Amino acid sequence: MSVRPVLGTLGVAAATLLLAAPAVPAAAATAAGETVTVDPTARMAEDGTVTLTGTYRCSGATGAVFVGSTLGQNASSTRYGIGGSRALCDGKEHRWVNSGKPSSTLEPGAAHVEATVMELAPQDGLPLMPRLHATVQQDITLAKS
Repeated sequence: MSVRPVLGTLGVAAATLLLAAPAVPAAAATAAGETVTVDPTARMAEDGTVTLTGTYRCSGATGAVFVGSTLGQNASSTRYGIGGSRALCDGKEHRWVNSGKPSSTLEPGAAHVEATVMELAPQDGLPLMPRLHATVQQDITLAKS
């Protein structure tokens, strides 16, 4: 089985968990030194695929860690999961890149992104307990690539 579909599924699952959680202010982190950022411009390909990028820093993980991201536009409460990528929690800053094709057509212009570093920590031998390392909400510009 390919790792890519699994990472995408886990990224969407993490994003779904985050949407149910209370909002966290921009640049907030859950532990000292753990952060996630979103670059101010995202790219949208001709086929509608959106690519979001940024940086993250986390440490102390015992389970699988992912950077999940969601994107929304206008005043709509609809958010689209944009991929999920595996994260390395070694205390160093790393780049992340998530790509995905929303189920609805988006337009170039203002958008809102939420990015989260989420760990699926082991509990009784199963990676089921979500642990939030860092999250951020940020307004960005969605540009055609």
